[in-house]
Amino acid sequence: MLRAQNLCWHKNEKAILEHINFELHPGECLGLVGPNGSGKSSLLKILAFLEAPTSGELCFQGQPLPKSVPLDIRRKIAIVFQDALLLNTSVWENIAVGLKIRSIPKREIRERIMYWLQQLGIAQLAKQPARSLSGGEAQRVSLARALVLNPDVLFLDEPFSALDAPTKEALRTDLADIFHSTQITTVVVSHDFEDIERLTQRALILMQGQIVADAAPATLLATPQTPEVDQFLAHWRTTKRASFISG
Repeated sequence: MLRAQNLCWHKNEKAILEHINFELHPGECLGLVGPNGSGKSSLLKILAFLEAPTSGELCFQGQPLPKSVPLDIRRKIAIVFQDALLLNTSVWENIAVGLKIRSIPKREIRERIMYWLQQLGIAQLAKQPARSLSGGEAQRVSLARALVLNPDVLFLDEPFSALDAPTKEALRTDLADIFHSTQITTVVVSHDFEDIERLTQRALILMQGQIVADAAPATLLATPQTPEVDQFLAHWRTTKRASFISG
């Protein structure tokens, strides 16, 4: 679905990403994880066509992309950010906006919206003003607005970081079910390895703008990596062990 070859990105004469090489396969849910400032959100911006790389090549569905990505390619992806950037209108209209821009027939718009309202457990909110919602409700609307587009690739940039623990757990559980049932190709950025372990099949660990590990989350936890990676994962291993003992 996506392939990065020797991807580099420099900003203000500073190297943000260096020599990124990887492939994202159809139906795969991939995690980008690392400490703050490691470059994971920057890599998502490149992969989602929000920024152009300084050098290297990015291919989408087997085709090399120019620096100015055509609109028909951009419409094949959807992005959900940390903050739910909702319009000052109803929940229904927020979810419908992308479909209307694409001139989808009204009947199909209704069917798609009703489906994702139900899948995300927010059908009762359809007529409410979007900006009156709680954080968890607003993020579910943001997810519905992205998923209703039937994107070829879905990007999630720290989608849980602004949520309290119970809300985060409920949304993470629902998303895991959605990913399993739809097999939508997804990239999840998070600083919390539990998000990656729960949602993704493969994880890239970034440090100082480079990929330093690439494996299934369980493999990363069980198999010694570099000292830097092991130090990064040590906190999560300790937390998980303590949770297991207390449970």
